Order: sequence, then C-alpha cells, then structure tokens
Amino acid sequence: MLKYSLRRLLGMLPMLLLISIVVFTLAKLMPGDSLSGEIDPNNTDPQYIEEMRQKMGYYDPVPVQYYNWISKFAQGDFGKSTRYKIQVSDVILEKLPNTLMLGGTSILITYILAFIMGTYAGRKPYSLADNLIGGFNYAGLSIPSFVAAVFAIYIFSFKLNWFPSNGSVDITITQGTLDWYLSKLHHVILPALVLGALSTASYTQFLRNDIIDNSRKDFVRTARAKGTPESRIYNVHILRNSIIPLITYLGFDIVAIISGAIITETIFTYPGIGKLFLESVGTRDYPVMMALTMFFSLMTLVGNLIADILYGVVDPRIRLD
Repeated sequence: MLKYSLRRLLGMLPMLLLISIVVFTLAKLMPGDSLSGEIDPNNTDPQYIEEMRQKMGYYDPVPVQYYNWISKFAQGDFGKSTRYKIQVSDVILEKLPNTLMLGGTSILITYILAFIMGTYAGRKPYSLADNLIGGFNYAGLSIPSFVAAVFAIYIFSFKLNWFPSNGSVDITITQGTLDWYLSKLHHVILPALVLGALSTASYTQFLRNDIIDNSRKDFVRTARAKGTPESRIYNVHILRNSIIPLITYLGFDIVAIISGAIITETIFTYPGIGKLFLESVGTRDYPVMMALTMFFSLMTLVGNLIADILYGVVDPRIRLD
C-alpha cells in the first residue's frame, strides 16, 4: 500500500507540470491582464500602469514568465493578488474555512440521506416507498442547482425566515464566541441542504441498484441456504459489497469540499473559494485564479488516489500493487 501510494504521488509530478503549462497558457490567452481593471481614464496614470507591467514582467518572453511563475509556485510563493493587494495564500486561507464547512456539511447530508434511502429502496424494490424515492431522485437530477438555490432562498429565507439568505456569519457577533459558531452553522445549513439534497440522487440510485444486484448473487443464496439471518445477510454480505461504488464518489467529494459549489456560493453570497475563483476570473486576478486552478487539480489527483486506496480497504480482494 505504501509503495503504491508513493508511486502514485511521484506520478502526479509530470501531470501537475502539464496542468501548469495549460493553466498558464489559458491565462495568457485571456484578453487583458491583471492591471486592465485598474485603468481609469480619470484617475489612473497610463505611465504608472506601464511601469507596473514592466515591474511584474508582463513584457518578458513567455517562457521566462512561465519559469518565473512556476519556480515561485513550487516554493509556495503564489504571488500577490492584484485585487486584494495581499498575498494570494492569505486570500485563499481567509476563504478556505468557509468552503470546508460548506462542503463538509453538504457531503454529510448527502451520505446520510443516500444511505437511508438507498438501503431502504434496495431492500424493498418496486414498492411504493421505492417509487417515491425514485421520484425524488429524478427531481434532484433534473433541477439545476441555481434554480433550487433561488427557490430555497425565497421559501426558507424570505417567506419562512428560517435561515439567512447570504453571508457566512452575523457580523454583529463577537468572533470566537459560542454565538459566533452557532451563527456560522445557521448560515451554512441552507446552502448545504441545497447541495446535499441535489447530490443525493445519484448516490441513492447507485446504492439501491447495487443492493438489488448483489441480493441476487450466488453468495447471498448460499448464505440464505445456510440459515443466515436476513438482517446479517443485508448488513454484512450485501451492504459491504454495495458500498464499493460509492467509494469512487468519495475521492471526488474531496475536490468538492475544497473547490466548493461555485454557483451555490455565488447565489447565497457565501464567501468561499468557489465564489473567490469566479470573482478572480471576472476581475482578471490571474495570480488567484491560477493558484486556485492548480490547487483544484492537485486535489483531484489526490482524491483519485484516496478513492483507489479506499477500494482496497473496503474490499480486501482488490490488491494495490
């Protein structure tokens, strides 16, 4: 297992190098530059902008610009945000806890709902409850997240006034107190419910279909023939095998926790790194945009590795060599 993990980690290096080239190239192909948004004919001296471009190396040859960027990036220097005027790492670290909280809460909701509905529908296929769960899943698959978010805000924030419609915490509460943490939890519940409920559909259907498929296999018939209690058959023999497909999603869920739901964060005005990424594209804040893109790519590769390792943990028949 350790050798496999080290080999996969070393294999990520050329992949990350290739991704960095693509990210840098796409950023250079975008119109304008990081200083384009700073130009105001009434307040900005064009000579000052040109001096800043010279200082930041925008007129250097493209290979030199790439080398300067990737060498600093490899040392942990992501550059300075042209919008916030502070280090990119500080900007990301400021938004990251909110995204971790939103992503973690939404995934917890997703797995709880999917496990309950998937196991029940799998044990009682083609029943009324199974059809109702299937209808809920199809609705979740067909409704776009931005539509669900708008309706959730209208119903639960404006009409019922149960949850706040924006932000991540009440700014009037002192930071670090119990009320402050409760306020953060209160603000994250509604966007997390939107994300979690919509993501539940595919998880539930995979779990349901796998339980039905495994219940018809020979090892289950053998267990029944030996007189094994039905509850043990489902909980030990069927469920453990049916959980394996969900492990595939778990690796990608790590990316979802880090990257956040860009659309949902934007609609709820939730200050996470998903919303930060969208803002960096709109304001041409290339240092932030490129750092986040590389970060998302790294987490995707790490998520795939974790998913493969979990395969071997859940199913001992899978050997990682």
